[in-house]
Amino acid sequence: MSVDQMNVALPTLSAETLVSLREQARAASQPLMQRVQEQFGLAADDALHLLAAHSHQPAFEMSALNTLAVDFSQLGFNEASRRHCLVARDADAQLWLLLADPWDSASRAYAAHVLGAPFKTALTHPADLAALMARHEEGLNAMEGMGGGGVQAAQDSGAEALSFASIAEDASPVVRLVRSTLYDALKAGASDIHLETDPRGLTVKYRIDGVLSHVAQVPGTETAEQAVSRIKVMAELDIAERRVPQDGRFKVAMQGREVDVRVSIMPSVFGEDAVLRILDRQALSEELRGLTLEGLGYAGMPLARIRKLAAEPYGMLLVTGPTGSGKTTTLYAAISEINHGRDKIITIEDPVEYQLPGVLQIPVNEKKGLTFARGLRSILRHDPDKIMVGEIRDADTAQIAVQSALTGHLVFTTVHANNVFDVIGRFIHMGVDPYSFVSALNGIVAQRLLRVNCPHCAAPAVPSDELLELSGLTADKTRGFDFRQGSGCGQCRGSGYKGRRAVAEILLLTDELRELIVARAPIGQIKEAAVRGGTHSLREAALALVKSGDTTLEEINRVTLVG
Repeated sequence: MSVDQMNVALPTLSAETLVSLREQARAASQPLMQRVQEQFGLAADDALHLLAAHSHQPAFEMSALNTLAVDFSQLGFNEASRRHCLVARDADAQLWLLLADPWDSASRAYAAHVLGAPFKTALTHPADLAALMARHEEGLNAMEGMGGGGVQAAQDSGAEALSFASIAEDASPVVRLVRSTLYDALKAGASDIHLETDPRGLTVKYRIDGVLSHVAQVPGTETAEQAVSRIKVMAELDIAERRVPQDGRFKVAMQGREVDVRVSIMPSVFGEDAVLRILDRQALSEELRGLTLEGLGYAGMPLARIRKLAAEPYGMLLVTGPTGSGKTTTLYAAISEINHGRDKIITIEDPVEYQLPGVLQIPVNEKKGLTFARGLRSILRHDPDKIMVGEIRDADTAQIAVQSALTGHLVFTTVHANNVFDVIGRFIHMGVDPYSFVSALNGIVAQRLLRVNCPHCAAPAVPSDELLELSGLTADKTRGFDFRQGSGCGQCRGSGYKGRRAVAEILLLTDELRELIVARAPIGQIKEAAVRGGTHSLREAALALVKSGDTTLEEINRVTLVG
């Protein structure tokens, strides 16, 4: 892969001269190779071979770089751009770390930490490195049909276009930091970006598969302040106000699609923190197209029960769980399976996260007076057969939803509660008549999302005695368990997990349960009746995934209660 040195008399580069040139380049925020070119009047390739010979590394010219396959899954764009390095593979699948500075020990150490396989280093010119990344980005845009018109379309719609070429051209380091962070987060499939200000500067974290992971530490409190201010400008917030929380939103466009970003700014003791929620509706809609309940991980009895609840002619199906537990996705998967075009299906949501063909979807707009309760009243006059209410937040919405279910409509909705039994108390606390509630209710699904082992690096593992005890298990209770755990690789960004799967406890309302709820029986008595009716707890569903080797005890302990 290395290129032979050209037949040019290269100057002698002494150690003292090299140290001086490195100091000059650092002071001028200039690439070392560019400084060498200027010092000796060399062409780009000659400067490349001079430093390669001095550092005893192979030199990759553009012709050699063109044969490589860039691998952003190994080293994300944000870090690659900030560290001026790149990870790629050759035709033999050999992993290469391409450096613009042969003495960049920090990038070498970082690569050794994050890469899941041995790698070799090579030296390349920074301009060639930038061109390679830009060409890679242009190729992706061409495949997506974006081309040059995509940037113009993004500008016309008010979205900020994200591409490697546009980021590389940014003169401001702060603008480049914010844009490259957004770019890398979208590439990594993050749902949220956390920018946290601390005494050292700015900490960047991504939420991937529901878990926060540290991405970068950017030194300098001034840089942190400027980065948050840049986000405020993008979200049209008050940059002078730093004492109260602020909320806003903006759009970005990447690879031919628009992405909404919701911004929350919060003051802290060290300055301000920002959380950016990424709402990639097009990508979510593409994922949802053809999505079924099996695709979420449901099988056997839970699958049959959810399908039974979704196929009822009237009544209410409640899905509960914390924020980010996939409640909306489950409801949409269920609606997709029953959407045959013979029923009028209307949804009201805040916001509309997925777009379903043949379904009337209404976004809540509280500033204009369109609340869940008011929208639901109007929906009932629009001759619906099935209704989805994004979330029940107040007593008015709860009352109307229950009445809708009692008057011949099938209502799908969500509510925040920890388990199926807490939902009952939640509705009664909101003032809903217990008899009306249990008459309308068909069933409750309490759901969680568990990360599953990475298929590329998962291997058999033996849990420690301490972990078994913490998990409420003994050795005899784990007979037949196929314990597996991911060691961490480039495919899973070193986490050992890749993707998530839904688990649930499902409560079908029987006559016995209805009588107990109306009589306000103790919760223990209601649970006993539910178990007799075949209800399995979230913990039992999660342990089944551990038994099959799909996830780990650490993961189910993080998400579900022991016991």
